[in-house]
Amino acid sequence: MTYQEVLENARKTIKNCKACPECNGLACGATMPGPGSKGGNAHENWKAWRRIKLEIDTFAPNTAVDTSMTLFGRDFSLPLLTGPIGTMLQYSDTDVTVDFNDGVIRAAAESGVIACFGDGLAPQTVPGALASMERHGAAVIPVLNPLPNAHILGEMERIEKTSAFAVAVVVDSAGLGHWKHISKDEGPGSKTVEDLQLFKAATAKPFVVKGIMTARAAEKAVRAGADAIIVSNHGGRVLADAPATADVLPEIVGAVKGQTKIIVDGGIRSGGDMFKALALGADAVLICRPIAVSWFGGGSEGVRCYFDKLQAEFAEAMYMCGARKLCDISADMIRIQK
Repeated sequence: MTYQEVLENARKTIKNCKACPECNGLACGATMPGPGSKGGNAHENWKAWRRIKLEIDTFAPNTAVDTSMTLFGRDFSLPLLTGPIGTMLQYSDTDVTVDFNDGVIRAAAESGVIACFGDGLAPQTVPGALASMERHGAAVIPVLNPLPNAHILGEMERIEKTSAFAVAVVVDSAGLGHWKHISKDEGPGSKTVEDLQLFKAATAKPFVVKGIMTARAAEKAVRAGADAIIVSNHGGRVLADAPATADVLPEIVGAVKGQTKIIVDGGIRSGGDMFKALALGADAVLICRPIAVSWFGGGSEGVRCYFDKLQAEFAEAMYMCGARKLCDISADMIRIQK
């Protein structure tokens, strides 16, 4: 199966998405609920990576490229995490979230990357994903929405008994519009440093905070004990006129690099984009929408096909820019255009 075939197959079944050759946030526009964004913010994320170019320098040893990453003591084939999606109803007339998570988790295990899943609204989502994780032996990170603390702590207690690789709380989804039908007492809301410290204390697993967009927020997450942060504006879905993740990444790296691991998402679509993110100081990237398209286009095989595409592109970028290992990737290997 080729990636072109994956896209062609996806167009026959996916809803609210055109399965574009490059997922740039234009065709889906403001389809929310759906895969779109607010104020064109998803496109801004994508466009920011386009402003960054790769510097060719082949004066380097003619040796093999190693794309592997070590995170929290475990080795992976790529510095890549799949993005969490709480419900697939934005892509399908029926809730296929459990099947989607199973397919992505299986593909991630087979390809040696990290899978994330969202807790969503349906009660079967978390137990279904945790069962898939154990069945496939995958490195999986459950990503919990900022619901009341008692709810989060209850979910963390359940996750603590599993082989989950880490546990994450996504703080920016307090602003997601589709949560508005939930009552004020039960719905998501903003969290404090003290709240995050409470969650950190509740787990022996690495603790990840997703939804960081400023240096000061990154510093707060570090103060709360975050073992990793995910620089993210929720795919442009929570606030119009928010900056692109590529634009804020350097200041966040400058504020907390070395104190916590830094992962970035938002508009990253190729192995070249992955290289740019690491050159800006990220330790890994997270990709979401294209994973959904790939699953609709070919199930686990479609997702593996996309992983293979990313691996080939990332290895090519490393080779042509003179990097042979991730630690070789540096800021002087990219050029940022105004």
